[in-house]
Amino acid sequence: MVTYFIADLHLTENRPDITALFLRFIANEAREADALYILGDLFEIWLGDDIQSPLTQSVAKGLSDLVDSGVPCFYIHGNRDFMLGERYARQCKMQILPEYSVIQLYDEPALILHGDTLCTQDEAYQNYRKWVYKPWLRWLFLALPKFVRARIGEKIRANSKAQSKLKQQHRKEIMDVCPEQVIADCQEHNVALMIHGHTHRPAIHHFNIQQQSATRIVLGDWYEQGSMLVVNPAGKQLITQDF
Repeated sequence: MVTYFIADLHLTENRPDITALFLRFIANEAREADALYILGDLFEIWLGDDIQSPLTQSVAKGLSDLVDSGVPCFYIHGNRDFMLGERYARQCKMQILPEYSVIQLYDEPALILHGDTLCTQDEAYQNYRKWVYKPWLRWLFLALPKFVRARIGEKIRANSKAQSKLKQQHRKEIMDVCPEQVIADCQEHNVALMIHGHTHRPAIHHFNIQQQSATRIVLGDWYEQGSMLVVNPAGKQLITQDF
């Protein structure tokens, strides 16, 4: 009995090493799992289900084979691939979950999410998120010609890298979660276990909520190595795999 959680792979054509490791993982270790949860940013950017490539097709084939082997796959949108839709999810045979989802993890309720909503000190990003997540704006973007979306996507990536570098130079804490928001979300969903990605700071944090112990597990990114959370009835462990 084992369940895997991953996030922040940021798959892209110019990093075939990451894709190769991911495909090996879902073809091997993941086949023995009870379930696989992907908590956002599977891809570096997503410009619409109608834009396909050898990369997206190989990922869809790998995930659908995993599901066909008997391992259910669940996905939560990230801030980079939040436009991934039901069409591609069906191609992968994975189920899209709400951005805040409570699951039963071996008799323990757990709140799973991407994690960007926890970074409330980053006001500029939160304002941007409120804007781009509007349904009508997403519909308008997906109605644009593919080449226009591709150009917009390049600009978004360039701006995101520039903003991240600027924030890291000035205040690293602005990129991390707000502890008060973590506690508030755990209380709202009545859980003592939270699992998320986004910050690229893998760790297992222990804290208290009204004198009761709680745990927050942060998933790692896949830039320098593969990163997974392995959960079974005996415990929880963050592990890595080399490319």
